[in-house]
Amino acid sequence: MWILARLPWWVSVCLATLVFTLLRFVVPNIEFENPLFKGFALAARQMAWFAGFFLLPAVVSALLSYGKSQRLERQSGIESIRSLGWKEFEELLGEAYRRDGYSVVENDHVGPDGGVDLLLKKSGNTYVVQCKQWRDAKVGVSIVREMFGVMHHQNATGVIIVTSGMFTQEARNFANGKPIDLVEGSQLAEFIRNVQSERTTFDCSPPPKASAEMICPVCGAELIVRTARRGSRAGNRFLGCTSYPKCQHTQDCLG
Repeated sequence: MWILARLPWWVSVCLATLVFTLLRFVVPNIEFENPLFKGFALAARQMAWFAGFFLLPAVVSALLSYGKSQRLERQSGIESIRSLGWKEFEELLGEAYRRDGYSVVENDHVGPDGGVDLLLKKSGNTYVVQCKQWRDAKVGVSIVREMFGVMHHQNATGVIIVTSGMFTQEARNFANGKPIDLVEGSQLAEFIRNVQSERTTFDCSPPPKASAEMICPVCGAELIVRTARRGSRAGNRFLGCTSYPKCQHTQDCLG
């Protein structure tokens, strides 16, 4: 039932119809010699109502699908996307690629997923997708290199790595010239906007960034602009270290 609830609703409806047809019309008309099977055939018509149980996951599936669709429609910019949890982020991207014409298989397994969060198919091509709901930290080259290996292992056409944050320059350099699509920040916001049913005002501009010369005096990592979410300074922007929480150095923005 859980598996059916994660599949499109019409799968459960078709299965319910098949089970009902077999129990109501097919099995009772089969001549069995085995007494056990003969007894089952006689009781099959009365058991046909059992097919109705397969309609329950169809309802659940339809509700889940509606929820994913509405979540996509509610997005208004990169900040609203970054406010999602990691699972909601994956489901958002699954719905977005589905609307973009791909056949989407979402990874619903608990535990290691081998780096594959979504599997996309379109025009005979297969793409593996990894979703990184990283609001501040940058996605490094090691992850891109790992996914490139996963692509070959899966015999996929290409790999897509999507992050709500940014990629390092090393990651971009490694992906250059390879079947690797890196989707970040404003690109992600623009993609979501393009697949929404009603394109309302949508903030696709990237968030302000600290200068490349701004380096953390404590650990040497890059400083980026962040927004305080709690306390007396909630809503104010400040410079924070990208290695947080390992390094918790902060300082006021200039200007």
